[in-house]
Amino acid sequence: MPTEIEELVEFLHHGNTQIRQIATENLVVYSKTQPAIFKTGQLTPIRDLKLLVKDYSPIATSALTILINISSDLEVLKSLAEDDVFLESIFNRITVTLFSFHDLVILLNCISDHTQSPKEANATLFAMLLSNLAKSDSFARLLELKRPTVRTLSSTSTNAFDQLLDLFNKGVGGSYNPKSKFEYLPYLSADLAKFPSISTHLISTPDPNTPPLLTTFTPHTSPPTLPPPLRPGSTSVIRNALLSLPSPLENMPPLIPHVISPLLLPLIGSDPAFSESETDLLPPELQLLGPEHKQETDLQVLNNIVESLFLICAKGGEEAKKSVRDMGAYPVVREVHVGVEDEGIRESVERVVQLLMGDEVGEVGEEVGGGNDEKGRMIGGGKEEDDDEDAKIMEIF
Repeated sequence: MPTEIEELVEFLHHGNTQIRQIATENLVVYSKTQPAIFKTGQLTPIRDLKLLVKDYSPIATSALTILINISSDLEVLKSLAEDDVFLESIFNRITVTLFSFHDLVILLNCISDHTQSPKEANATLFAMLLSNLAKSDSFARLLELKRPTVRTLSSTSTNAFDQLLDLFNKGVGGSYNPKSKFEYLPYLSADLAKFPSISTHLISTPDPNTPPLLTTFTPHTSPPTLPPPLRPGSTSVIRNALLSLPSPLENMPPLIPHVISPLLLPLIGSDPAFSESETDLLPPELQLLGPEHKQETDLQVLNNIVESLFLICAKGGEEAKKSVRDMGAYPVVREVHVGVEDEGIRESVERVVQLLMGDEVGEVGEEVGGGNDEKGRMIGGGKEEDDDEDAKIMEIF
């Protein structure tokens, strides 16, 4: 005899709307505690949930929540991520006017009232689900997955990946859909950026005057007041894209002017110890930040940024290292070494310094990560002091 929970799962495809709503709402908790109940009957409940995400908004909310919670299961992930029809239904929901009967009634009311067309109320949940589905290697096909152009997007591309980038670019401020900022979409791109085809697509540009698609994420590396998912997600895209690119990378130098300033900005504190000559090296937008500007404190964000700087220097060759150095990266990462109490971050900073200032580091021997002082030292300036010794070497541990 079926248990009460199993009977509840059977109601997911019931013809009565109220019964479907009660069933989905009560099953949400079991998506965390007993996810296996959704895999019965050769994933019949999963097929039901795929349909329910297009149901009335309260039902769709519960169905999406369940799918988000159980999508880490490999069998469920495969069923969702490899279903092009299901993916197209998601893309339609978050990019165009809705099409269920219930939504059509709302649309007609909007037209009669001369108001704006309705927007997907569950857009944030759809974005979360998509970011989870990007854990599947099959999701790299989004670059080749063709769909019609979307009138409400700026992109004229017919591939799903570009359309999602444009959706994030337009939607992050809330203007595309007031009910969502699509702040989880960077995680989708971060997972896909591990594929060379995606990372190459992100940094490629048809001409020198067109910024690469990777710059979609550079405005969201700072400040800390941004919605929490934006900074770690956006910096992860940059890091992962650089990590999966081949080395040496000949087209790295054209990318540098677009990414270095956004990467350095979160690393600078409210009162950086820069000398006048070091300040002059920085891009103009970083020279007068004011006391209200704070250094990033999220360790994941800091790690993503410092590793991105390392990868640019390591894969871009001497020209890339010179460009990064000439934009004032060294005094900035030195400040991170001073202000952050995490040994992992400090070690990453030291790796960047070795690439940026290798010859000069060699001249001072053991002053980076060595010597009798177990915490080491770094070469370099800082604000001029009367003490000659302090002017030569700045202890940053």
